[in-house]
Amino acid sequence: MSKDPEIRLHKEWLGFLQPVGLVVSPPALSAAQAVVNRNVVELQQILQAVASSTALPGDSENERFCITDFSAFAINVLGWETADLVDSPAELAIALPDYQETLIPTYAVPNPNGGWMMLIQVLNPGTELDNAGAEDSKSTAWHASPQSKFERLLKETKVYIGLLCNGTELRLVYAPPGESSGHLTFPVQAMCEVSGRLILGAMEMLLSAERLFNVPTDRRLPAILEKSRKYQNDVSIKLAEQVLEALWDLLRGFQTADATTNSRLLDDIAATNPQHIYGGLITVLLRLVFLLYAEDRGLMSQDAVYTRYYSVSGLYDRLREDAGNYPDTMDQRYGAWAWLLSLFRLVYEGGGHADLYLPARHGQLFDPDEYPFLEGRPQSTKYQSGASIEPPRVSDGVIHRVLQGLLILDGERLSYRALDVEQIGSVCL
Repeated sequence: MSKDPEIRLHKEWLGFLQPVGLVVSPPALSAAQAVVNRNVVELQQILQAVASSTALPGDSENERFCITDFSAFAINVLGWETADLVDSPAELAIALPDYQETLIPTYAVPNPNGGWMMLIQVLNPGTELDNAGAEDSKSTAWHASPQSKFERLLKETKVYIGLLCNGTELRLVYAPPGESSGHLTFPVQAMCEVSGRLILGAMEMLLSAERLFNVPTDRRLPAILEKSRKYQNDVSIKLAEQVLEALWDLLRGFQTADATTNSRLLDDIAATNPQHIYGGLITVLLRLVFLLYAEDRGLMSQDAVYTRYYSVSGLYDRLREDAGNYPDTMDQRYGAWAWLLSLFRLVYEGGGHADLYLPARHGQLFDPDEYPFLEGRPQSTKYQSGASIEPPRVSDGVIHRVLQGLLILDGERLSYRALDVEQIGSVCL
């Protein structure tokens, strides 16, 4: 656990909101002395007064709090001045002739030092931010989501910070040049409820007039966003070092497994093509990183059977429990490697039962014939669906240490959801 209570609190509200990509990191927030206000009862009352309770189109039976007047919200809730919202500056219009469309923000926020700090796009209430068909696209050839269009606007105007608002959600978007964008969405309804006061405090911490205009420049929102990316690069460097150590753990595990077969597992390969062994072990790590990223992003099955009996995260949780109960015998226990082989085959070939279904992905990364020795098969044999195999006796202790190297950083569980694609790719290079 982190020793800094503010970092723990930042991780808590970020965990509630589940950012897509990297927007802000707890260390950058802490370094900027950004503190979540826990006493937001009065602010919540103001928000409830500004965000009227209304029924959205297509959902007339359920009323929700909705920001129908963004300028009133910015002035009364965030403490901005009227001059902080400039209506649709013509200089920020981006013409897209190929799509018969012009992108222009609803508002732009001037930077006190010149130029623009932030763009704001206000959509019709209830518009789905990530749905390509959410807006009326009859007059345009570009059928993209509001989020995609807004990212394009940010990058084209070189104003890399933006707010996207559809009344029920307020989304902070960061799209720095040459990097993947990230966004963080604050649900208005939740911020109007008692249980959502932490989220409301976090939103005020990031977007209040104090944070945007009054604190020293190196503690303002643009600096926090930029420094968050730098902190994440440090995470990538540390993680890459741990992945290298995991590689050596895995190699030692296979050497031990080879010894139990009187060198039948690796001897021929080591003599003829030792790089093949290295390639196979690197592939295992790449598969694990891929799956951890996919699981954290919700791209794998959410079925309880997958989570408990197939997922990499589920395997680590079980091994961690075993290590706590049987710390002295982890290197004499087996089964984790067979778990991973079953998962690798499931991803490659697909399959399922009842509510659990994974489509076949095939591809070289999970192809069992690329490195048959991982399954204990001779190089000359080909993979056959359903064929029984005798997996190498790689101990649970080895797999536990490998997964710990991939999942635990500075004593805390790492979220692959917060890592950029480029950063994840650099880990195993």
